[in-house]
Amino acid sequence: MGLLEFNKLPINTLVGADWKTFNAITKGREIDAAYKGKYRLTKAVCRLLSTLAPLQNGRYEKRLASQPLEHDPVFILGHWRSGTTFVHNVFSCDKHFGYNTTYQTVFPHLMMWGQPFFKKNMSWLMPDKRPTDNMELAVDLPQEEEFALANMMPYTYYNFWFLPKYQQEYADKYLLFDDITEKELKVFEEVFTKLIKISLWNTNGTQFLSKNPPHTGRVKELVKMFPNAKFIYLMRNPYTVFESTRSFFTNTIQPLKLQDISNDEIEKNILSIYAKLYHKYEADKSCIPAGNLVEVKFEDFEADAMGMTEQIYHDLSIPGFAEARNDIEKYVGGKKGYKKNKYRYDDRTVQLVQDNWNFALEQWKYELLLKKS
Repeated sequence: MGLLEFNKLPINTLVGADWKTFNAITKGREIDAAYKGKYRLTKAVCRLLSTLAPLQNGRYEKRLASQPLEHDPVFILGHWRSGTTFVHNVFSCDKHFGYNTTYQTVFPHLMMWGQPFFKKNMSWLMPDKRPTDNMELAVDLPQEEEFALANMMPYTYYNFWFLPKYQQEYADKYLLFDDITEKELKVFEEVFTKLIKISLWNTNGTQFLSKNPPHTGRVKELVKMFPNAKFIYLMRNPYTVFESTRSFFTNTIQPLKLQDISNDEIEKNILSIYAKLYHKYEADKSCIPAGNLVEVKFEDFEADAMGMTEQIYHDLSIPGFAEARNDIEKYVGGKKGYKKNKYRYDDRTVQLVQDNWNFALEQWKYELLLKKS
């Protein structure tokens, strides 16, 4: 058990940003009175730690910047709460994959210098379970990279965790890339490539394994960057996704936000952005070359993780399943008996999903599998 509880963190994850990024994200944005103390403390720690960023930059330029990627990445896509974490953890058992770690999401500038010291302290302080689903948290476990990107540049969707009043704006610009400028897009490409190289160096991998729901809206750009990238797209019952996302966002935003947002506003944003992300992916997935995309219902994967994993390796021509089989079996076997959250779908929830996400229910042929009570 970590020293700090997730919902009582005195600072937020922007402590790990470089100074330029911190200022760009917060410039001109109002900080609500209740969070000015957290903002000032986060800013002070960020200012101190950001003085160390040039040490990593020097090492990166010397060791990694000019090194080409050996393989294009494998991207695990899907809306939040679609099972991407479980699939990511399963595939990361294959040691040829490299990935972004939990430590790296918070301190991406303290990877190639000072990591043992800062990681030890982070491990001591952080909670050992995610607040929404009791999934294990640890500094070296695989983690989605959007939080790391948010600490490396101002052009990411996850700025909304800190400044939720602008969630729709961030979604259009940095989740869907609809309003992003060419200059911003170039920075995204450069920073993401840098993150991948450092992640591979850190985990001794040869191919980057990405689990990042925001990438679901960036397929066209990702294919441009990595023409032979592989994509795994996860679908899950929209009733479950809505309930789980509402719980996840409502709980996770509490220690991160610097502005107030009502639960009703969070709910409206979830309903709207799910639809935008769904349609963006459907419009852009044709950019993915034949043989480089598989679409999987999470319920099918969960029911037969070993069989589905082997099938995905085969369908995407990913090498190494035989070598990784034992490690994957050990992980999957260890998760048997894990108690997931159970959701009750009241009449209002059912109506909201049917009114707003019926397109997904129809395309994926989902019904209300768990009767409302």
